[in-house]
Amino acid sequence: MGQQALSSAPMRSLSSLSRWPSPMLLLLLLSPWSVWAQLSAAATSSGTPGTPDCPEACACAPGGQANCSRRALPAVPAGLSRRVRALLLDHNRVRALPPGAFVGAGTLLRLDLRENGLRWVHARAFWSLGALQQLDLSANQLEALAPGTFSPLRALRSLSLAGNRLARLEPAALGALPLLYALSLQDNELPALARGLLAGLPALRALRLRGNPWVCGCALRPLCSWLRRHPRPAPEAETLLCVLPGRLTLRPLTALTDAAFSHCAQRLSPRDLAVVYALGPVSFLASLAACLALGSVLTACRTRRCRATALGPLRRALDPGPGSPAAAAQD
Repeated sequence: MGQQALSSAPMRSLSSLSRWPSPMLLLLLLSPWSVWAQLSAAATSSGTPGTPDCPEACACAPGGQANCSRRALPAVPAGLSRRVRALLLDHNRVRALPPGAFVGAGTLLRLDLRENGLRWVHARAFWSLGALQQLDLSANQLEALAPGTFSPLRALRSLSLAGNRLARLEPAALGALPLLYALSLQDNELPALARGLLAGLPALRALRLRGNPWVCGCALRPLCSWLRRHPRPAPEAETLLCVLPGRLTLRPLTALTDAAFSHCAQRLSPRDLAVVYALGPVSFLASLAACLALGSVLTACRTRRCRATALGPLRRALDPGPGSPAAAAQD
């Protein structure tokens, strides 16, 4: 009986173990599956180069950042997806941005294109980046920007064009950017800002302008007015100096008041424009009629003079004078 009881005890323990596995046994059984799941998730989030979620020749990190810096890339890499939130393309060799250069990256928030030797940007290069908030094009070789280049970037908050060769920046190039807060134009070749450029940037608060050859003429009046409405820190304001004309050389832009531009032509009011548009055609038609009348008079006088010159000899022949042979014969 004792041996039978001893032999039945292990059997009951084994049966109870099979019915109710211990936590340690469950952990040992499930640990390989959990480790495999973690490894697969890490591989998916890391996005090794060449995977569908990571552009070719780039290193991707969790959170949607694609690091393509310093890869000697001649163009924007292919394979951009909507999972890429930040694209770092600085210090490469991207010389031009063709139309649709960022197709597929519709959710991109940050784009860094510093120091690429970039010379040309097509007007439709950024058309698919409606969510972009930060764009850095600094330290390139841009000399001009086509109208509508930044118009699709309605969510843009920060734009850097510093360190280029821009001699003129048209309002049509920027377009209306209602959320743009920071604009960097420093270290270019801008003598002034075109009229209406700042009018389309209602949220602008940080404007970097140093390092440009400012010509303090009438074209600079809108910029000086904007600077007075948006005071700047003293050290930064002192670096904005005129280089021309001679009488204003090295004078701070913030020191130019409206009185300094009193000699500049004022824009016509709507009433003045209406008068010009109404009197312009009338005066033109009147001057045209006067010219035609004067021409007719001159033509008539010339015709009469020519006729008198041609009939002179005939009249003298028909009306002989007192000393002529015909008159002597009559006598």
